[in-house]
Amino acid sequence: MAQLGSSQGHVADQALGRRAVRIEFCYTPWGYVESPPPEENELADCGYSENKDQLSKRLRRIEGQVRGIGRMVDQDVYCIDLLTQISAATRALQSVALDLLEDHLGHCVQQAIAAGGPEADAKVREASEAIARLVKS
Repeated sequence: MAQLGSSQGHVADQALGRRAVRIEFCYTPWGYVESPPPEENELADCGYSENKDQLSKRLRRIEGQVRGIGRMVDQDVYCIDLLTQISAATRALQSVALDLLEDHLGHCVQQAIAAGGPEADAKVREASEAIARLVKS
């Protein structure tokens, strides 16, 4: 079984003769669980869907910053200059995280609260835990 990483989640492909079976894994507060592939009309709409291109560009820019830091290390650049670049990359990632959190609260959590029930409580708890992780980082 080959493990593949993807921007849309953790995916494992199993080759069964000529037929491949695609298995998706979803993250839950209790770890990763296997989930069946959604039907086309059941695909979840993420809170960041409208800004996906902008988000991807920002993450590619940050990726470039981090690669640049690696080159600086290879070139034996002065420690303080490295720390300055690391700080800038960290702030950029924190900014992306805050924007994602805002989208999540305004979309996913808001929809769950409108629907009510235990799912609403779970979404609020999940958001609260995400905020706690961001504050600690």
